[in-house]
Amino acid sequence: MSVLSIRTVPDPVLRSQTSPVPASRFGTAGLKRLIDSMHETMDAVSGVGLAGPQVGIGQAIFVFHLDDRRGHVLNPVLETWGEITDEPREGCLSVPELYYTPPRAQYAKVSGVDVDGNTVDYEGEGLFARMLQHEADHLDGYLFVDRLIGDEFRQARRAMASKDFTEATTRVNAERSAEISSTFGTGAAFGSPTTRGRS
Repeated sequence: MSVLSIRTVPDPVLRSQTSPVPASRFGTAGLKRLIDSMHETMDAVSGVGLAGPQVGIGQAIFVFHLDDRRGHVLNPVLETWGEITDEPREGCLSVPELYYTPPRAQYAKVSGVDVDGNTVDYEGEGLFARMLQHEADHLDGYLFVDRLIGDEFRQARRAMASKDFTEATTRVNAERSAEISSTFGTGAAFGSPTTRGRS
């Protein structure tokens, strides 16, 4: 296992549609190492989710760890239902230092397979549902800021246009290195820069 480099905007891989993980890779040592490394990377920066494109992998994979639920999904299919909410705030490991409240469905489910090709389903509401939708978006080349509406959309566009992401990435990478070297970290979260929760 190893901690992988997290890609940040404007890296084009974040805007690319992923390809399905081929069945020929299921159960392979290489795929298992990748999943383990994605988990290690996510844990090192106190994220709640991490998708393939965020580490330069153009395949439909994401890992997550939220509350007592930890897992991974390959080739996920997302379903959503229920009331549309805009709480709590979201952040993203690939969009440093910006936090917004995109509308998301209250309930979500992903169906896919695990590293060995076994069928898996994960379903939840609230923050868990928000995380599933956020990670599924990454696999389709969308960022959480793309889901914003109204004034917040305009604010985010201005921030994205004016922010020096090279400088922000350098600063965040230094913070991540400090977190990794100290074996724990606070991360920056949905809702707060001091709570576990970026993805």
